[in-house]
Amino acid sequence: MTDTIDGAALLDEVEDFHRRFNVFPDEAAYVAVALWDAHAHLLDCFDSTPRLAFLSPEPGSGKSRALDVVETLVPRSMAAADASASALFRSVSGLDGGRPTILFDEIDTIFGPKAGENEQLRGFINAGHARGRPVYRCVGDGSNQQVQGFPSYCAVAVAGLGNLPDTIMTRSVIIRMRRRARNEKVEAFRTRIHVGEGNQLRDRLAKWAETVQDSVTGTFPEMPDGISDRPADVWEPLLSVADAASGDWPRRAREACTTLVNASRANDKGSIGIRLLTDLRDHVLIGIDRLPTVAILDRLNALDDAPWADLDGKPLDNRRLSKMLAEYVTDDHIPIRSRNIRTAGGVLKGFHADDLADAWARYCPPPPQDTATSATPLHPSSEPLPL
Repeated sequence: MTDTIDGAALLDEVEDFHRRFNVFPDEAAYVAVALWDAHAHLLDCFDSTPRLAFLSPEPGSGKSRALDVVETLVPRSMAAADASASALFRSVSGLDGGRPTILFDEIDTIFGPKAGENEQLRGFINAGHARGRPVYRCVGDGSNQQVQGFPSYCAVAVAGLGNLPDTIMTRSVIIRMRRRARNEKVEAFRTRIHVGEGNQLRDRLAKWAETVQDSVTGTFPEMPDGISDRPADVWEPLLSVADAASGDWPRRAREACTTLVNASRANDKGSIGIRLLTDLRDHVLIGIDRLPTVAILDRLNALDDAPWADLDGKPLDNRRLSKMLAEYVTDDHIPIRSRNIRTAGGVLKGFHADDLADAWARYCPPPPQDTATSATPLHPSSEPLPL
């Protein structure tokens, strides 16, 4: 008779193992990482697997150590700091004995500002987030080549400085690491000792996963209020693991989900286009129904902590503003364009708030509470001249 494994107690041990060597920014991070370790043993139960990202603004923040500990706890760990996309395709195909859990340290050397685009690796990491999305490549010699699909679905954890490409960030549980304070102490990680301890926990996680696999497969856990779309896809496997473990983990997992998703939203500046739309709504066209382009540019370029005064070495100008806004449409499905505005100084080209309203509603985050403060309106003004 097989002994029953207490999933909640096992996850407690995994969390405690991390606490010995890692100082994470908050309790939510310990919960999320322990659940991620466990979910890597249950990938076949889910439609997607979140990426786990340890990120920090400065070196020496414990990212690599966190990845070292994760490496001891996940199935078939594969350190892939300098692996090529082709090598990863073939590894995930299982040709060498099973699907690996891929660990990228110093991910900033792959996606950082000096690293180039690395589109193949980016495509691999993105595609492997969801089940059933093979990556297709031509294989063979010379003219004797055939298209072959390589499986890409696998668990991936990364560590690095700065941020990741947006397409990877939105598929990730983000742990914002910090340097340890002087009063924060951890145990030194000794490879010869602690890898074996972690591997014992790994093997127990694997056995527990076998016992809950049937009950986890096909489940759709209840999400916390406000968690939907991509964040729900990211957290669904982790909440399923927590529910299977039972005990206090379902509650802690949902609290961690809310905490980390809200933190990611607060740090998410969106694309440059969304930043432009948001700044126009919150800082330029507050209480104004229209404004000449020259005035819009003056206000944008004067904003503190905004990119507009230095875009690729020069300030935002009329041509680029028009091009960026034309990517979005009005509620009549017409690209947003400048229109004539009559002012005290004559007729000038400018933009209307009504034309931007649909894009604001669809793409921008909720406005801050202080947006009721109106900017200085343009006087006198009247109906715009026809184009």
